[in-house]
Amino acid sequence: MPSVSRQWVLRARPQGLIQQGDLELVEAPLAEVGDGQIRVRTIYLSLDPTNRTWMNDTAGYLPPVGLGDVMRGLTLGVVEDSRSDRFAVGDLVTTAAGGWADHAVIDAGAASRVHRVPGLPLTANMSVMGMTGMTAWFGVTDVLQPKAGETVVISAAAGAVGSIAGQVAKAHGARVIGIAGGPDKCRWLTDELGFDAAIDYKSEDVGETLDRLAPDGVEMNFENVGGDIMLAVFNRLKIHGRMAVCGLISAYNATRRPPSPDFSRLITHRLRVQGFLVMDYAPRAKEMVAGMGPMLADGRIKWKVHVDDGLEGAVDSLNRLFTGSHDGKLLVRVSEEP
Repeated sequence: MPSVSRQWVLRARPQGLIQQGDLELVEAPLAEVGDGQIRVRTIYLSLDPTNRTWMNDTAGYLPPVGLGDVMRGLTLGVVEDSRSDRFAVGDLVTTAAGGWADHAVIDAGAASRVHRVPGLPLTANMSVMGMTGMTAWFGVTDVLQPKAGETVVISAAAGAVGSIAGQVAKAHGARVIGIAGGPDKCRWLTDELGFDAAIDYKSEDVGETLDRLAPDGVEMNFENVGGDIMLAVFNRLKIHGRMAVCGLISAYNATRRPPSPDFSRLITHRLRVQGFLVMDYAPRAKEMVAGMGPMLADGRIKWKVHVDDGLEGAVDSLNRLFTGSHDGKLLVRVSEEP
């Protein structure tokens, strides 16, 4: 039985990209497993843009991580000791209670059981059949509600959520335009995922290219980026257009406030702009599984996972989200699968 756990602890509030010294990898004693508790060995750590926002001392949908506290994060692990009727040794679970650590002792009520999906790797439970898939599914089907023939623009379209959201929208009859960084990512969107068009924001003017691809404007925007890219799409939404605001990743490392939309268009164009959080849809997870499962089975949904090895590299891995040096869902493999 392990007596210590490695943990990433927040030491300073980052300014821009996370720098050396903002977090520290330490060893801490591992508590004994008490009544109603389990000890979990982390297998995979999910890295998500929201991890960066939790480091800021600002109000959000969850309180910021305190200085000196273990960094918060969603993990998938295996139960190695249990004093709870809910879980047995060997069960696979997901939890955010342990954070960035290789072992954690947590209350059993803070964990959820993981069921392997036949024919899919375990990483699917942290991506296309997990929070990532739920975010894409409900952002499209519940927030945007596409109608056949309508056009949706998706920013960060080669990312974990954006790539799936575009395919879900396509399956619901929408015309899909993705925005991504670099020719390889854009080719992946059109050649493999079936997007109707892709815009390389690194080499093309997003607004001018949208005017060429959709000269009459667009009905929907699945927004992951914010900033100038969001403005380019917002300013081209048609009357009664809809925007699902999933994330604003361009602002998470910003040291100054990014530009804001002209909200008079909300009135003149009768726009609907809605932010959403995947946790609000947790009670409806079975809807996503029922809807997306057949699409995965018949190949209508394709997905990628980028796995880095080693908890010690988690900080460098998280910065990949903001430099674009990864494909699809970003995970850290902390230990081997059972």
